[in-house]
Amino acid sequence: MIIGISVFRRFAAGLTLVLAMPVQLLAQTAGPADLPAVAPVISCAALSGVDLTAIGGEGSAVTSASETTSDGIPVCSVEGLLAPAIHFQALLPTESWTQRYLQVGCGGLCGSITLRSGASDGCRVLSDGGFVMAATDMGHDGREADWGLDAQKRQDFAFRAQHLTAAAVRALIHTFYGQTERYSYFNGCSDGGREALMEAQRFPEDFDGIIAGAPAMLFQVQNTLYHGWQAVSNTDAEGRVILTSDKLPVLHRAVVSACDALDGAEDGLIADPAACRFDLSEIVCAEEAADTSACLTRAEAEVARKFYEGPRDPQTGAFLTAGQPLYGSELEWQGVYVADSADGRLMSEMAALPVLRTLAFPEPKGDAFTLADLAFTEATLDALRPRHPLFDATNADLSAFAEKGGKLILWHGLADPHIAPANTLAYHKALEAHLGADTVAGFERLYLLPGVGHCGNGEGPANLDLLSAMMAWVEGGSAPDVIITRSASEASSFGAPDFDGKGEAPQHGGNRPPRASTLPAMTRPVYPWPAVARYTGTGDVTEAANWEKGGPAGVVPLRDWPGADLFGPYTPTDD
Repeated sequence: MIIGISVFRRFAAGLTLVLAMPVQLLAQTAGPADLPAVAPVISCAALSGVDLTAIGGEGSAVTSASETTSDGIPVCSVEGLLAPAIHFQALLPTESWTQRYLQVGCGGLCGSITLRSGASDGCRVLSDGGFVMAATDMGHDGREADWGLDAQKRQDFAFRAQHLTAAAVRALIHTFYGQTERYSYFNGCSDGGREALMEAQRFPEDFDGIIAGAPAMLFQVQNTLYHGWQAVSNTDAEGRVILTSDKLPVLHRAVVSACDALDGAEDGLIADPAACRFDLSEIVCAEEAADTSACLTRAEAEVARKFYEGPRDPQTGAFLTAGQPLYGSELEWQGVYVADSADGRLMSEMAALPVLRTLAFPEPKGDAFTLADLAFTEATLDALRPRHPLFDATNADLSAFAEKGGKLILWHGLADPHIAPANTLAYHKALEAHLGADTVAGFERLYLLPGVGHCGNGEGPANLDLLSAMMAWVEGGSAPDVIITRSASEASSFGAPDFDGKGEAPQHGGNRPPRASTLPAMTRPVYPWPAVARYTGTGDVTEAANWEKGGPAGVVPLRDWPGADLFGPYTPTDD
């Protein structure tokens, strides 16, 4: 059951004006609205009686409501069920709510509730407990192997769970505080980014501001042909891994040596991978070499070539993905499609098989299907089209979202191994093609982060605060431009896929901790694409103050492929 959500007119609020500062030091000149905290009007326990059947149908209910703390903030923690199997959790501050709602997405194929807001580093409203926060498991348990065979659970995962969770939490907010929220936001990365875009496309009235990081929006291709190819390319005839993680530093150093200086600064990061020209043959071991620790064997180099290029139809030569991992991403391949040992398991295989067996095709392939059965052909790409309007979130018709005043921030790490940054740039360009560049400039921004991995981490400065930037845009009318990023002191699990079935969201498929950066700590400005940060030529390259706005630059290479039409307007379906 899908219901509409009433839209409450936002009235003007006093803004805290900030004196102009150098662009290197401040991302916005106006911040979020100065909203007073609102106290609850009923007890936390009383929320147990909220009726959710009008939202989720018979069997929907609040299952628990209790007072606790979250990161030191007193909250009322509410858990609920939206029939038949959508579980959600909401944290409603009891002392600090400033009339804002933040819903967060989840990664991988979800199946668990994770209340984390990434790309929010330093956001005071978040750390001070100003948001009601909520998340959902998307309508299934991560330990279920065959949930994709259930039509209702497919629909819940595709779009229904996030929409109904928003409706249910709004009902809780209204009951608990005696009023609705003034502003609402959605923040997700990876599949959470797909969920974010699905909200903008299918339910434009749900949220005022949406942040979509590394969105798995081209779900049908990303989780089949992309990850399937990466896994097959790095597996020999005996099922052993060919390129192992000990060789990745060798490859990465060679790529950086060839392309680092192209952006005007030798800082260990490749800011414009589209301009990089790297010859793998330069690091191939000599045939007679006894020690291959500082070079790649021909077989290892061939794996890397396949990673960069991607699958092609052997008959037509057509590419079968929008893009592949970029130059500079090599260290991030570890634990995804490169294992630590020859007998290691590849996360890409774990990502692709469940989708191929139960989700991607109208006729399920079944448990006997293996990656050896996956044909990398245009025929397979076409066979993925029937469920494109269900699972994919590449619909370029955001006219309703734009017309109601919604704001969208897209962001993607250029060293992302899980999801090709080309997908996100292709979507941005599809928006411009369908709506016009001027219209898109009024409601959307795209940030591409050098050296940053999947939803964070990596060699580059991965800490950033897009949530405050979004609030300044929605509440204060200050469209974001420069965003200051800085090196992370701790690894982030925001948007990380859950492949261990334990309700956790481990990095790199759950088989190893995130890798720490080998570069010096740094700060760096990033600008909306196609602008790039340009080194001024003086001062320490690790300091943001020594960089300025430059460009435009391509940054991410785009190519013609027979699935390019998947990025454009289309009519969504329910199955």
